Amino acid sequence: MATNKELLAKGVKYLFGALPLMFIGPSIMYNAFMNKQNNLHYLVLILGCTICLVSVFLAFKGLKTITDALFNDK
Repeated sequence: MATNKELLAKGVKYLFGALPLMFIGPSIMYNAFMNKQNNLHYLVLILGCTICLVSVFLAFKGLKTITDALFNDK
């Protein structure tokens, strides 16, 4: 059972891409909740939620890619 190193590296890149977004998204959401008097409150909140969702998507895609690289039986 050999490991596909190119696919493994691609999965790790997805996880490293998701890592900063996991911290940026909640920070933007916190900023939106603290500045409710601003008119752009909802736009900033939607941006923070979108960044959080992209982070979760990249994390799952990275984990799936890593498991495919480790357990592929070709």
